[in-house]
Formats: sequence, C-alpha cells, structure tokens
Amino acid sequence: MENEPTRVMVAVNESTIKGYPHASISSKKAFEWTLKKIVRSNTSGFKLLLLHAQVQDEDGFDDMDSIYASPDDFRQMRERNKAKGLHLLEFFVKKCHEIGVGCEAWIRKGDPTEVICHEVRRVRPDFLVVGSRGLGPFQKVFVGTVSEFCVKHAECPVIIIKRTAEESPQDPADD
Repeated sequence: MENEPTRVMVAVNESTIKGYPHASISSKKAFEWTLKKIVRSNTSGFKLLLLHAQVQDEDGFDDMDSIYASPDDFRQMRERNKAKGLHLLEFFVKKCHEIGVGCEAWIRKGDPTEVICHEVRRVRPDFLVVGSRGLGPFQKVFVGTVSEFCVKHAECPVIIIKRTAEESPQDPADD
C-alpha cells in the first residue's frame, strides 16, 4: 500500500459563461492549484481522478426560447452534451499527460452535489478538491454551493480552492 499513489479527486465542470466552451474558472483553478501545491514535481506519487458532474439543462435546449423538435433533435442534443463533457475532460487529461501525472477521468450526469458525494463513496479518493465561485450570502440562498455541500457530506477530506477577485467575471454566479 505504501507505494500506491495518493488518489486526489478533482471535481470539474464547464463554464457557465455564454460563448465560453471551456472549463469553468473555479474548476480550472482547483486543478491548477492541485498540480502546483500538491503534486508539485512528485508526479509518480499522485493519481488525479477527474470527475465531471454534468448537469442537464432543464429543457435541454441551451438557452433557446422555443424549438420544434423531432426524435432526431433529442438524439443530437444528447450527443452534443456528451461531446461537451468529453471535450472538457480531454483538456484536463491532456494537461496531466503533459506533466506525467497519472489520471482517470469520467462523466456522471445529475446534480453535482449528489454525483460528487456518490462518486467519493464509490471510488474512495484520499481527498477531494473542488473550486468555489465565492458567492455572497444572498446568492448562496438562491444558488447554493456545491463546495459547502461536499465539505458537509463527502466521506473524505475536502479542499476548497477560491478564485481571486481578478479571476471573477462581472456576475459572480458566472463561472
């Protein structure tokens, strides 16, 4: 057991900023912090477990007000959502391979709080790293925070990485 790498789960998600099809500011910051402060140059001592909890749009139509849908439209939407998730994980896996740190990456659909805590129970990482948008108390009431939920309910130590004011978009709920 001593020679096994430390398994660090990093929860990642897509940016909520329109026209920004990349990793969210918070998850990218959590990932980069993990590499810089935890892994450092000891790449063989760690294995990153990259989990993308993919939230389905309520209506599945990505900000469209109305649409005439055929069964084919729904198949294409599912494929597009899957491709977006794979593109996101590809970004993180590529970075891991560039520096030589082992990793696994996967997608689970559903509420991020439930998905992350379920996957922590299933995979049993040594600890979990999540990003935080830094919402104020008023916004937390309406939006809620995945990071706070994970601290209370994940069955492993949790490290929350906050983004700086300079990294925050105009609307702090955006990420």
